[in-house]
Amino acid sequence: MQRKAYVSGVAALLAALLSGCTGSSDSGGTTDDSNPGDSGTATAAAEPGRYRTLPDPCDTVGEETLDSLLPGVRELPDEEQREEAYEGTPTLTFDTDRKVGCRWKVESTDATDHLFVDFERVVAYDGAVSDDSEAQELFATQQEAADLPEPTSSETVSGVDASTSTTGASDSPSSSPSTSTSASGSGPASASPSASASPSGSGSGSGSADGTTPAELQPRVLEDLGDEAFLDDELSSSGSTAQQRTVTVVFRTSNVIVRIEYEEQPTTVGTVPDSEEMQDRAQKLAAQLADALAE
Repeated sequence: MQRKAYVSGVAALLAALLSGCTGSSDSGGTTDDSNPGDSGTATAAAEPGRYRTLPDPCDTVGEETLDSLLPGVRELPDEEQREEAYEGTPTLTFDTDRKVGCRWKVESTDATDHLFVDFERVVAYDGAVSDDSEAQELFATQQEAADLPEPTSSETVSGVDASTSTTGASDSPSSSPSTSTSASGSGPASASPSASASPSGSGSGSGSADGTTPAELQPRVLEDLGDEAFLDDELSSSGSTAQQRTVTVVFRTSNVIVRIEYEEQPTTVGTVPDSEEMQDRAQKLAAQLADALAE
């Protein structure tokens, strides 16, 4: 009988201890009346990105487009050399589902042209953050690093926002030192939806000796290209060598960021690569790649 009383006492003590741990609403303790299925503090998993793989970058640019971007390819003496030039050189990568790229380089009698195309698929490691949000943040970092001029400067100079202008450069910016204001529209109309940012009727703005660029061709945000996009245009020189222009177009579609770098260095010292023409070519390629990703 004494043993049974001892067991009953232990059971009562355990019950009292458990009651004290859980607390009650009257004593100010916390209670958990929620069901296991309630969301409570749990966070729903974020949506994955649209893209799970990446294309072969060296197959994304067709021969006709390469003929336009790299005019020297048509000057190559034999078919084997031309085929090698069209193929491009893939960049080194450890995960072709996350980052791939391809480079082309062709020399001609007039200039040396380089083309680089890079695809990056962004994946968020935080299950509560979507791949798209992670890609958007990375894109914002790249755009900030490009240090684009404030859009208000173009409004002040030309009276219109260069990112939405479709009128050309008949009203040449007074603050631009450029001496080229031709409205001949000699360059082909851009097939890119963002071509409004580069008016086909504007002057090249890049033929002046000081290499200045009109406001409508300045680095800027591009409209109607992917989910968001920007263009950078940089002219550099090294000592007595010819000036090299690099046009960069970067755009994001869902969780994939595409970067296009198009460079040209003339063989003749004092020759300035045409800004409008190079921007037009780069934007056309960007539009083609964006359309291919959307399919």
